[in-house]
This record gives sequence, structure tokens and C-alpha cells, in this order.
Amino acid sequence: MPAKRAAPPAAAPSPPFDRITFEPGKMGGRACIRGMRVTAGLIVSLVAEGVSWDEILTDYPYLEREDIRQALAYAAWLTREEIIPA
Repeated sequence: MPAKRAAPPAAAPSPPFDRITFEPGKMGGRACIRGMRVTAGLIVSLVAEGVSWDEILTDYPYLEREDIRQALAYAAWLTREEIIPA
């Protein structure tokens, strides 16, 4: 089964996340990088812990800088604050 690309809600514009994929049978359906068993959450956690991009790329040689950038952008998109008028 091909990986599904991240699809934001129709009403919410977002940047393209062509490297963020979801597959129900892989990693519990979590957001993964290009269909691999590497979650966006793992990448974000590593960066938050102070691991450099170069260290991540050394430890995960099949990843690319754009994978890290998109994982961070996806996390930022998920946590954006929206003001809903009362």
C-alpha cells in the first residue's frame, strides 16, 4: 500500500509536506519521513534535545536535510495557534 501524504484540513492552508507520510500499518499510523520507519516526532525530539542536524544525518544516513526541515515545519504547523472569534 503506498504511503499517504500529509493532508491538512481543507480549511487550513499549509506548506506542502511531501516528505511526511502516513501508513496505517507502519509506526502506528504516525507521521513518518518518506514512508520510512522514522517518525517526524523522533526527528523533532532529537533537535529539541540539542542533537545537531549533522549528527542526525550521521546516525540516520538515509535521511536528508530536507527531511529534518519538513519534520520541524510539520511540527510547527501542528502547534500553530489560531484565534477563533468568540
